[in-house]
Amino acid sequence: MSEPDDKPANEEPQTDGENYDDEPDETFGERMMGLSEMFPESVRNAVSSVATTAAKSFRSLYQFSCNASWIFFTSSVILFAPVIFETERAQMEELHKSQQKQVLLGPGSAMAAGASPSLPLIR
Repeated sequence: MSEPDDKPANEEPQTDGENYDDEPDETFGERMMGLSEMFPESVRNAVSSVATTAAKSFRSLYQFSCNASWIFFTSSVILFAPVIFETERAQMEELHKSQQKQVLLGPGSAMAAGASPSLPLIR
């Protein structure tokens, strides 16, 4: 019969040479360097050129999108800001006329005409 052990039956005792816990872990760069050596030089060169081309393409696409968005938003501000300011000016002018009419003719006249001082008329 076998003697009772604290260790499972299939585990062998470890010697000092088999203890791998003391060795430092591989870095990502070291692992990639080791894996790249198993492929031929032509495959490594092709993958490198594809990766470099993809990185340059993404960088140029990002720069183009930044420039295009800058041009679009600055142009829209330059084109639409005068329209917004003019609309606001016309609304303020209409409100001012309504308030003048209310002061001259009394509070009931502005309501009778259908114009509310808080809501200017929009044409």
